[in-house]
Amino acid sequence: MSVDEFTGALRGLSHRYWGTHPFHHRMHAGELSQPELQVWAANRWYYQSAIPRKDAAIISNCPLPQVRRQWLPRIIYHDGTEPGTGGMERWLRLCEAVGLSREEVLDERHVAPGARFAVDAYVGFARTKPWIEAVASGLTEMFSGHLMKARVADMLAQYDWIRPDDLAYFTNRIDAVAGEGQATLDLVVEHCRTRAEQDAAIAALSFKCDVLWSLLDAIDHAASKQ
Repeated sequence: MSVDEFTGALRGLSHRYWGTHPFHHRMHAGELSQPELQVWAANRWYYQSAIPRKDAAIISNCPLPQVRRQWLPRIIYHDGTEPGTGGMERWLRLCEAVGLSREEVLDERHVAPGARFAVDAYVGFARTKPWIEAVASGLTEMFSGHLMKARVADMLAQYDWIRPDDLAYFTNRIDAVAGEGQATLDLVVEHCRTRAEQDAAIAALSFKCDVLWSLLDAIDHAASKQ
């Protein structure tokens, strides 16, 4: 495929992104109870905590120093440069804001089996697939910026007990994800030249969309029991 055809095929998967999931619709409409938001936050924590491990797997499989250098800041972004910093710390603060203790989030007592299975499958994909396919799976970044902006606005409008500082994970991530999404796309286009490589990249992004949808299905089911 030409570059335009290839990027068009990748962007064409945007309708598969989890922004259209019914659970997210209810969240943005202010229809979730605090216990339901706690289920969401605790299970999303399991996903957030896996992202640096996924990125480390990509680095470990990649033979190109320039790509490893490019990818390393993503791990630092989530893990932080020291305790109490980074994206995972900001997510823990969100968990506290919805009424969870750090202990119950970190010991994963609220993680639903389906959520654990989906997230572990994503990490396993990054560990076992060619590095560029694992990179391509992360192209959901292209679809996430507008969703994060809407989430901040809607959650502040719909849940009056949530403060702007509680949503620092999203407000901080909005700017970062725009640049990362384009850099990831550029990397995939550069290293996927054959039709087989391009098809594998499209399949990888499709798989990631399935992972996210399955994760939210599991969260939705667990929240329905609250």
